[in-house]
Amino acid sequence: MQIKLAKSYGFCFGVKRAIKIAENSKNASTIGPLIHNNEEITRLKENFNVTTLHDIAEAKGIKKAIIRTHGIPKDDLKLLKEENIDVVDATCPYVTKPQQICEQMSKEGYDIVIFGDSSHPEVRGVKSYAIDKAHVVLNVEDLEKLSFSSKIAVVSQTTRKIDEFLKIVNYLVSRHKEVRVFNTICNATFENQDAARELAKEADVMIVIGGKNSSNTKQLYAISQEYCNHSYLIESEKELKKEWFFDKQLCGITAGASTPDWIIEKIIGKISEIKV
Repeated sequence: MQIKLAKSYGFCFGVKRAIKIAENSKNASTIGPLIHNNEEITRLKENFNVTTLHDIAEAKGIKKAIIRTHGIPKDDLKLLKEENIDVVDATCPYVTKPQQICEQMSKEGYDIVIFGDSSHPEVRGVKSYAIDKAHVVLNVEDLEKLSFSSKIAVVSQTTRKIDEFLKIVNYLVSRHKEVRVFNTICNATFENQDAARELAKEADVMIVIGGKNSSNTKQLYAISQEYCNHSYLIESEKELKKEWFFDKQLCGITAGASTPDWIIEKIIGKISEIKV
């Protein structure tokens, strides 16, 4: 069985940057998981004593806080600074951008529409920068339930699909006179999704590697399933099953933006050992 990697996969710029920041910030605590990959979080804890706090209330008494790649709500950041905690900002610049847009556009009187998952930490952080009237939507049906003023500004969660974002934009533009559109989906997301789509079309089995709570990894999995019925999302080599590879000629592999190379290499090694 041939194993083929997608043309674009794995660590994005923002995650590489955050990992480097964490490795240079020993004995610090991250506010929420630094990235959505449990294996890498464990490595940082074991090798650099970078621990994870799951609530801002747990930050009381810590000396150094790392802001996660997804960012945190504006009030939480303010609280850390008021406590005189040394704040190291590892927010991905692609996430900082929609935060800034929401803040500026809301100051100018625009209603804010954020395309994304309201429970995702990135979206919660972005929404917190809007002064008033920020709406989080996942589809056109969500928009139909809302009313807007004369001016609307639209941003997207960085890891969403572009075709779904365009549905939101087209709905608003066709019904409102002034709609400012900011495409805040990051380039790495585009490239990884396009590469996964291309590979899934020819693969007999697709292995998507990444955190199961990672938005961009779940998007890659959904795309792979569209074109390859035998697609599987795993976090480590322990989840591999021999029967997935019976009678398969080509195994395609892609990985989410929070998946380090060492995990990908372990999984490829394990698949190579499977005799089918």
